[in-house]
Amino acid sequence: MGAHPHGWWILLHVVLFVFWLGGDLGVFYSSRYVLRPDLTPAARSAALQIMSGLDLGPKICLVLFLPSGVTLMALEPHGAELFGMPAFAAWQVVLVWAFALAWLAATVADHRTHGRFPWVRRADWTIRIGLAAALCATAAYTLLADEPFGVTTNPRWLGAKVALYTLALLCGLGIRRTLRPFGPAFGTLMGGGSTPEVERILKRSVDGCLPYVFGIWASVLAAAALGILKPGAHL
Repeated sequence: MGAHPHGWWILLHVVLFVFWLGGDLGVFYSSRYVLRPDLTPAARSAALQIMSGLDLGPKICLVLFLPSGVTLMALEPHGAELFGMPAFAAWQVVLVWAFALAWLAATVADHRTHGRFPWVRRADWTIRIGLAAALCATAAYTLLADEPFGVTTNPRWLGAKVALYTLALLCGLGIRRTLRPFGPAFGTLMGGGSTPEVERILKRSVDGCLPYVFGIWASVLAAAALGILKPGAHL
């Protein structure tokens, strides 16, 4: 007998968790070498390229985590309804995947071009802000309503998981804002060598991201625990 399709989607969801967290750990480790003033500019540039390459993995995982999660909810709806209809019919799942793939294309394009096309970065930024607002409202409703979307199995764990995903999404935006001075400073380093001011800007930019990075790690781990344990659910 073949494996149930639901099992394959669970596996995909777990793999996305693993690569999201593992890739982020790699980015963090390589960033320590980017900040080392005792290394040559060429060595630091190589470390930055490694860091950038590794960073694409977590970005992809963050995007695909949304449609894979929606697919799991559609396969195991527990009576969820939206406007009197099943919350996630097949066509709705297809629409979510189409949206996610368009978002993924914008994310990858922005990553590979390093922001050279402002409209791509604006599109990706707008998607993330709009999605964060929608998910925040969904999470709040799921956590506070007695039977959210008609579900009677106490899906508050799912509301908390959505909230944690939203938090990780917002932490990613925080990282982007904090890193804005990094590019010009690193360009100065490569063009004119190290100075105390350049090193200060580089360190402040990268280390300023640490609270957001730790927030992402905590959110991903906690969301994984909620997805596996489903505390309080009546299944």
